[in-house]
Amino acid sequence: MARRPLPRILSTGSAQIARSRELARAQLTRSRELARTASDSASDVLHPLITITRGLRRLASAGRRKWADTPKDKRGPLLFLVASVILVVALVPYGPLLAVISLMAAAAWQGRDRKPSTPEGPDESQTERLRALYEALVPYFSAAEDPAPLYSHGGEWEKAFPEFAFDGTGRVSSLLIRYPAYFTDGEAESRARIEHLLTAKSGRGREYHFAWDEEGNELTVTVLAALPTDIAAQRFVTTPGETVLGFTDPTHVQRTLPLTHGVEQRDVPPVVWRTGLRSTEPHLLVMGQPGSGTSTLLRSIALQALQYGDVVIVEGGSTGEYACLIGRDGVLAVECGLSGALASVEWAATETERRLIAVNRARQAGNPPPDDTKRPLWILLDRPTAFTHLAAADHRKDPQSLLQVPLRHGRAVGVTVVVAEQWDAMDALSEAVRQHTRARVVLGPATAEQLRSVLGAPPHTTPVADVPPGRGYARLGAGPVHRLQVPATPDPYDDATSDAHRQAVLDLLPERTTPVEAEALPKLEKPEPVPAEAVVAETS
Repeated sequence: MARRPLPRILSTGSAQIARSRELARAQLTRSRELARTASDSASDVLHPLITITRGLRRLASAGRRKWADTPKDKRGPLLFLVASVILVVALVPYGPLLAVISLMAAAAWQGRDRKPSTPEGPDESQTERLRALYEALVPYFSAAEDPAPLYSHGGEWEKAFPEFAFDGTGRVSSLLIRYPAYFTDGEAESRARIEHLLTAKSGRGREYHFAWDEEGNELTVTVLAALPTDIAAQRFVTTPGETVLGFTDPTHVQRTLPLTHGVEQRDVPPVVWRTGLRSTEPHLLVMGQPGSGTSTLLRSIALQALQYGDVVIVEGGSTGEYACLIGRDGVLAVECGLSGALASVEWAATETERRLIAVNRARQAGNPPPDDTKRPLWILLDRPTAFTHLAAADHRKDPQSLLQVPLRHGRAVGVTVVVAEQWDAMDALSEAVRQHTRARVVLGPATAEQLRSVLGAPPHTTPVADVPPGRGYARLGAGPVHRLQVPATPDPYDDATSDAHRQAVLDLLPERTTPVEAEALPKLEKPEPVPAEAVVAETS
């Protein structure tokens, strides 16, 4: 049987539809070009009139401001002077014409475009910098099998860098980089090589933020401004259960806090750590080098915690960093020796157990938790590994071994543990501390491996070697890594502290309720054990 040919309408319909669409698109493009050309021509023709109108408006505004600034007792003579000038101009031959010409000239001068003309494109030195960056990226973004490589020696850098900006020193401040789709941007090692190269070629000593768009094969490099280091300790506008660890970039958080800096008021984005019953990161681990600001962060946390709760401080460095808190209202103990540290941590563990039993009994009876279990209890340990060797030599318990109960069960009864340690003693931290401290802070200089080991993820910025005290990174649980600057909270008894920062800390200290000489462990007496038998609810 012979096959019949398809009707002509079916075989050519799709082609006609496509052709009509192309014609419509061409007509739309042509109409847009005509409208744009007409708009540009009208702007060129009416530019003198627009300039004169703008100048008249500016002259009128200046006249109104002059009239408003003139005292009321001098407005009459001023009106008489203006009227006399107008009368003289009207009587002079060709006076009105000359006045109109002078007014138009003044309006044209005032209405001129005062914006400085910016040169189009980069200058010679900026072009050399971009070309050098392009040539440095060629070995990483090119392949021999690519028939049309985007990166090649002597190629066109304009296609690879569609957007760029420079700062006042002539260095790159922002750059948009396009790279081929076959580049392994999903591998951390490949991305780290590119980030290290761009940091070295764009200028060291600055912090760069890298935003990888894996779908669009684009990399955005931005130079971050330095975080403020002049923010002193103060009362932050927070709710109970919120602790301000420091301040970060405005593009990474959705909240700002009103701060006082001398007589100025400004809003700064904070890194807020939430604790309490519903917190997913109830405990905190702080790592850093000596002098990086770990003790400063613990002092800042202690001053904020004393607003709503009690604090127990264990200092392993025996440097007296927390002497200003001894005997203050809400400070249960400040211990620097092994015996006091063991007693304090053991009391905290027993107190945690007592609260757990009391809350359990109240729940089984259908009652709310007792009031003595609602007040938050903070256990701050600065360098607890310093007691590990002393405890082993004296055949006593390591204070870290007593932290397992507060770390595991403290969230349910308002007990929070904060541990600060140095890099050289990181291996001495107990497994309980490593496992239950999901909020992490790293202060001071640190390598990429150290940041990844503590935070669990690399930051999107390049760490620099020279950083001020209190500068670092923070990560709360599985959230993003934030840059962090801890508020200045120095030891007020230190002679090197400035008067402004010393007074700021002293203003936040609670009243002293216990003389320093009498400060021992009367408050930390071991609580009486509560019977743990279950309370059976009565049924009707």
